Amino acid sequence: MPIATVNPANGETLKTYEAMGEEEVERRLRLAEATFRTYRATGFAERARLLLRAADLLEQDQEDIARVMTTEMGKPLTQARAEAAKCARAMRWYAERAEGLLADEEPAESDVRDSGAARVRVRCRPLGPVLAVMPWNFPLWQVIRFAAPALMAGNVGLLKHASNVPQTALYLEDLFHRAGYPQGCFQTLLIGSGAVDEILRDDRVKAATLTGSEPAGRAVAATSGEMIKKTVLELGGSDPYVVMPSADVDRAARVAVTARVQNNGQSCIAAKRFIVHTDVYDAFAERFTEGMRALVVGDPMQEATEVGPLASEQGRTDLEELVDDARRGGASVLCGGHRLRRPELPGWYYPPTVLAGITREMRIHREEAFGPVATLYRAGDLDEAVLIANDSPFGLSSNVWTRDESEVDRFVRDLEAGSVYVNGMTASHPAFPFGGVKRSGYGRELSGHGIREFCNITTVWQGA
Repeated sequence: MPIATVNPANGETLKTYEAMGEEEVERRLRLAEATFRTYRATGFAERARLLLRAADLLEQDQEDIARVMTTEMGKPLTQARAEAAKCARAMRWYAERAEGLLADEEPAESDVRDSGAARVRVRCRPLGPVLAVMPWNFPLWQVIRFAAPALMAGNVGLLKHASNVPQTALYLEDLFHRAGYPQGCFQTLLIGSGAVDEILRDDRVKAATLTGSEPAGRAVAATSGEMIKKTVLELGGSDPYVVMPSADVDRAARVAVTARVQNNGQSCIAAKRFIVHTDVYDAFAERFTEGMRALVVGDPMQEATEVGPLASEQGRTDLEELVDDARRGGASVLCGGHRLRRPELPGWYYPPTVLAGITREMRIHREEAFGPVATLYRAGDLDEAVLIANDSPFGLSSNVWTRDESEVDRFVRDLEAGSVYVNGMTASHPAFPFGGVKRSGYGRELSGHGIREFCNITTVWQGA
């Protein structure tokens, strides 16, 4: 795949970039290793000062970088602005809290005495250069939620971004440079996916994090496992959205629309499978379908647009194939179901779509639909709802709508997912750990759990 900015709203190639050669990649690896030796010794106050400066600059650049993101991957401009603002908030969150999150732990005095020590501490120390292999769907947020904690922990970052968002990737390196970080603290590697394996095998790279597809995750995990290197993987998701009879069905249906189509439906944590108790199924299906049908599809640069184009032509083709397979298998198309054919929208658009009558034999039941396509399931009771929700290779997040606390307890106990959001939609926040189970990956990002993923957790034992 060429490294290029291709506007998905019209298919126009705006900028192309040559991949970095071996000599330039080697120079950057050397620089990362050398910078880490000194940056790791900086105090939290200095790291916080730099990250807060970067957050200020990002806020100043909000409109410009939002337009770059929309141009590169097609998200509505209003959502791109919100993404930039969220990144600045997360940077401030880590700048203000990292020292406390990484403070030395003191074991119980009785355990210290039992060990024969005068004092024992557990200290978090940085690992070194960390390679981040990042996706295009949230081209700023996915990187910042790695970079902010990594830099505050004293690590340095190497970014291999998706090849269709090179301007965003280069912006991020420039942002940290302008904020005053030492050269080499955060570098973008403009390379193709085929170059990742060799970099992972380099002894100077100490760990890796990847957000992306399952095949990409398998490749990174395999190489990292061979090299005995720490990894965090956030892969696909096909999150269930369960609605029970006690729920506020009107509100559940309204939120469901946003939960499905945010970011043009191209989000791992988007609700994708809507599992509704039979007592409220008809009411929910009618209101949800009305909401999906009413969405404004159009030019993502226009303020009124709610759903823009998919990021790539191949992505639209993949989505079409899933919908066509479901239709052939007997699924009912409640709205959408065919690519848009409007002269004023020549890009890679696909309309908000709702499918009902889904069976286990359909591909869309077991594969991730990465676009504004929702599947509806009817459940006879809570047990059946849980069975349908867990009948997926993925386990990233989940959404449950009920006012019955006993049902909440059951769902929290039984749903196979990294998160359970009750009476709301899944959204990442710097204060809460984020990640999945099953084929959605392992490890956690964000919160104290995330910042400690790339630390050497060191026991310091001192005798009398």
